[in-house]
Amino acid sequence: ACGSGHIHVEAYDLFKAIYLERGYRLRDIPRLILEKNLFGLDIDGRAAQLAGFALMMKGRADDRRLFERGVKLNVMALVDSTGFDAEGLAKGVTLSDYGLNPWDLTELKRLFEHATTFGSLIQVPEELADKLPELRRLCAVESQDLFVAEALQRLRPLVRQAELLAKRYDAVVANPPYMGSKGMNPLVKKFASDNFPNAKSDLFACFIERGYSLAKDAGYNAMITMQSWMFLSSFQKMREHLLQMKTIRTMAHLGARAFGSISGEVVQTTAFVLKNHAPNGYKPVFLRLLEGGEDEKKSVLANGRERFNATAQNEFEKIPGSPVAYWVSAAAAQVFSHKKIGDVAETRLGMATASNDLFLRFWQEVSHQPEALTFSSRGDAAKGGFRWFPYQKGGDYRKWYGNLEYLVDWQDNGRRIQNFKDERTGKVRSHNYNLDFIFRNGVTWNALSSSLTSARFSHNALFDNAGSSLFVSDLSLYPRIAALLNSVVVVQLIKAISPTLNYQPGDIAKIPAHFAFDAAHQISENANALAGIARLDWDVYERSWDFQFLPILSASSDPKPTLESSYTAWITQNRQTIAEMKRLEEENNRLFIDAYGLQDELSPEVPIEQITLTVNPAYRYGNKLADDAWSVEHGFGKELETRFREDTLQELVSYAIGCMMGRYSLDAPGLIYAHSGNLGFDPSRYTRFPADADGIIPITDTDWFDDDATHRVVEFVSVAWDKAHLEENLSFLADNLSPKKDESSRDTLRRYLCDRFFKDHLQTYKNRPIYWCFSSGKQKAFQCLVYLHRYNEGTLPRMRMEYVVPLQSKMAARIDKLGDDIQSASTSAQAKRLQKERDKLTRQLEELRRYDEQLRHYADQRIALDLDDGVKVNYGKFGGLLAEVKAVTGTASD
Repeated sequence: ACGSGHIHVEAYDLFKAIYLERGYRLRDIPRLILEKNLFGLDIDGRAAQLAGFALMMKGRADDRRLFERGVKLNVMALVDSTGFDAEGLAKGVTLSDYGLNPWDLTELKRLFEHATTFGSLIQVPEELADKLPELRRLCAVESQDLFVAEALQRLRPLVRQAELLAKRYDAVVANPPYMGSKGMNPLVKKFASDNFPNAKSDLFACFIERGYSLAKDAGYNAMITMQSWMFLSSFQKMREHLLQMKTIRTMAHLGARAFGSISGEVVQTTAFVLKNHAPNGYKPVFLRLLEGGEDEKKSVLANGRERFNATAQNEFEKIPGSPVAYWVSAAAAQVFSHKKIGDVAETRLGMATASNDLFLRFWQEVSHQPEALTFSSRGDAAKGGFRWFPYQKGGDYRKWYGNLEYLVDWQDNGRRIQNFKDERTGKVRSHNYNLDFIFRNGVTWNALSSSLTSARFSHNALFDNAGSSLFVSDLSLYPRIAALLNSVVVVQLIKAISPTLNYQPGDIAKIPAHFAFDAAHQISENANALAGIARLDWDVYERSWDFQFLPILSASSDPKPTLESSYTAWITQNRQTIAEMKRLEEENNRLFIDAYGLQDELSPEVPIEQITLTVNPAYRYGNKLADDAWSVEHGFGKELETRFREDTLQELVSYAIGCMMGRYSLDAPGLIYAHSGNLGFDPSRYTRFPADADGIIPITDTDWFDDDATHRVVEFVSVAWDKAHLEENLSFLADNLSPKKDESSRDTLRRYLCDRFFKDHLQTYKNRPIYWCFSSGKQKAFQCLVYLHRYNEGTLPRMRMEYVVPLQSKMAARIDKLGDDIQSASTSAQAKRLQKERDKLTRQLEELRRYDEQLRHYADQRIALDLDDGVKVNYGKFGGLLAEVKAVTGTASD
């Protein structure tokens, strides 16, 4: 697989230096190299031509008469044998005169039938290889018979390529092609399976194995390939054979971004040299060049840093799966002698629904049924009659508890999913239902990770293949296993098992589970405490179905706190919570490090950004800026504190909107109304701060309505905190909503609600909003929020008659009034300002009239929603009436 000859050109220079060192004349060297030292085959004729041309130019530079010397290159393109008439040649030539028989010709034809597909992977059988000298003599025959001459002409390249493929070489060097089994056509897939059963998962691995047979018994096999063969279970048998029968002499583990022309993380490579005999205790030299791009890797290589040569090759077999984990110390390798997680727990790959759009919903999209979140057995869930159940789906890096965002359609024991068939084949598309494990207590982890494992306790849920889970019969093991998976010990060990950062159930099962030490009980207590902290943190945000109330409402012990003092009190509580979680995690780390004997290798310290609490700005925003005393001590900075404060005040506005809509109430904790179509809505549950009568809240840029969002947020603040501090509280709120210079707090609040609230809401609810923004267009003549769960067939008619139609009259009157004011303006500047306002209102009125026509059309349709269809489907029923349609549905509005 020589390609266009890049490796050959480098090899030419190397051979040239060797010949010169040995005293050869420069003019003799090119021919020797080209005829004696360099060989190559490729399935692409153009590539082979380029390789040959490059080599001839290299030789011509050293020998001006090279072209006159009749040099015969050993670089050629493979050809198929389809046109070779083996039977005709056998009849036209007396084969026995050359020590041949017809089988030799037909076998040669069979061997190269697909030469331009299989390329250098083709292996010449020994019986045929023995006949190659005779076949070479036959190729020299000259015949007057046109048919025989044609057959001989086609025979010659077949024999030549057979000779090159049967030859054994001192060194085999290649950058072989990559192709996973999913990309192979049936012909290639069968060839790989038949000829390279241990390497069939990818063509590059097949080429590694082919390199063994191309190299002499004491020869070298040097390649640059994808790194996956070093670690993945699909290459385990290939890897075990390599480690037992071949010697890794040296390896440059390049990882991602090794070549400036290839960006991203997908192509992760390793360059290595194998000696074609057993290792006999040899300690290979490994160069770990994973960081940075091409230039950084070159620098590390040149400086000799990141060099590992302390581990004998046979030591890799001590680690489950025999990964080439050269960086693992002897102490860490010894840890794998302990019992494994797979010995005490059953690890299971989660379900594949085959269509998440059909079978998954964010929990806020459908009618909230808290009873469906509590089933602990498959049988009880089936009896309940509910459709949507909790679904663990991996999610963000988060430890102990959380990432509970999805529900799955499991009505009637998953009737819809288990009968979801491919229309073409009739086969059921979904799989991995794990019927014996669903709804059970367990531990789930993220299948994909940037570098760290994150495990969480799981209850009453089904689970996805991105959120695979493990289960034990001894419930006391759950906190210990969760603690282990969240420890620095596992961060170290998992890299040896799965450096690809894709943590499958088989990988987790291989982790040493050492719990036979006195402190294991303390680890369990700490883990349960950590899960409790993480759950409280998850539940103080709207994203949780167990959300109770906004914590700053009750954070302060002052009988009459201000909004600012409430926020300050809450921040103080957060710092204590973060510090406690950090203390507990580091204590567990110390206990595990001691138990596993890794004191010289690991530190128990947990960086502040790995304390996975949403109230922790360093984790939430992913960076640290230490620029004051508190930041130096705790790892935060003023920039993070400002961002956190602004987000918290935006969350306050969101909570206030929720109270207006009736989703929440200041009178009681938790979700009050999250059902369908205003059915059963009880206004008496909202006495301190009444909910809106119809779930329609205007958010206009001008004060047109007494019950718009701005007025109601002000009312909310006056009720939630002492009214005597209202102006102070509004100022604190507005100061954190990006105020403009000389803008009043109410104007800032109005502008935020009109311009930014819905975008923030989309982000909070991951483009599946529960408060829908009906908008007249770019001029924002009219906007209002409608609560998804209170929408009904009368919502649009009511919106039109109570807001849109009256607003047109108000705007027209205002435009007329401005016309009079312009006429009576005392200065030209005043007149210009009034005219600008009038022009804006005129444009808005035109927009609003067009919107009214569109709204009337949809109002007359009396559109109904089916919450089970999800926001994406339902949002698309309203054409251009809604804002951000593409963000929600994926397609632009009509």
